[in-house]
Amino acid sequence: MTLLDTDAVVLHSADYLESSRILRLATREAGVQSVLARGARSSRKRFGSAMGLFAEGQAQIRIKPGRDLHTLERFDVLRIRTGLAAELGRFAAASAFAELVMRVVHDESAPRVYDGMLRSFDTIAAAEPSETVSVALGAIWQLVSEVGFSPSMESCAECHAPLRPEDDATFSHLSGGVLCERCGMRAAGGRRLPPSARRTIAAWLQPGDAPFDASIPPTVSGLSKAESKAHQRLLREFITHHLPDNRVMRAYAVWEQATLLSPAAEREV
Repeated sequence: MTLLDTDAVVLHSADYLESSRILRLATREAGVQSVLARGARSSRKRFGSAMGLFAEGQAQIRIKPGRDLHTLERFDVLRIRTGLAAELGRFAAASAFAELVMRVVHDESAPRVYDGMLRSFDTIAAAEPSETVSVALGAIWQLVSEVGFSPSMESCAECHAPLRPEDDATFSHLSGGVLCERCGMRAAGGRRLPPSARRTIAAWLQPGDAPFDASIPPTVSGLSKAESKAHQRLLREFITHHLPDNRVMRAYAVWEQATLLSPAAEREV
């Protein structure tokens, strides 16, 4: 067995037996790991008193080769991100983001993704309630891009013909991005994507100066509730299509419901 010391963030927590917990941790050195914290509900010395969701700290993990569940020896909490728990929209958005991290990040070192994840949690925690959905959408699109399945937004995903900024387009989950008018007519399914929505997604996908920058460009601010809801739906459909399994994204569904959008106000994206 190997003893691993690494930076880590709690993505999911479930009680186990009378005093323990099973945690899913995102780590800098070993990707996402499942760990058993024996006595975590009673031992503040080994695990701290604030090891809740999104807590960040230094973890000591005893890695068992060939096993899916390892042992958490201790967890020294450094940050607890109270801003995420202070408002329902932020908590729901952070939970949806954490759920996707657990689905697309594997058990291998990915420090660039880890640092971007920290910035994303910080950005969501500081977001105004009216901007939380936009901030989280940008964070998730950048995570999607970082792990390797970013959609094509500037040119047709089938014939690679460039699209003008003012062009309507069809967004095809199967093709992996927008389609020109000719390819869109031949594609099954897909959603109409007006120029404004295409510019918004392209802005979310645009990296900043820092690797995997989760900050949201000013051009993305001010989305209406209808636009936010439609972007959530489009992103969910795209992610679901490209995930390797058919498991429902439960936290993402809760986040969508928390947007509290009247169906009558929704418009197509």
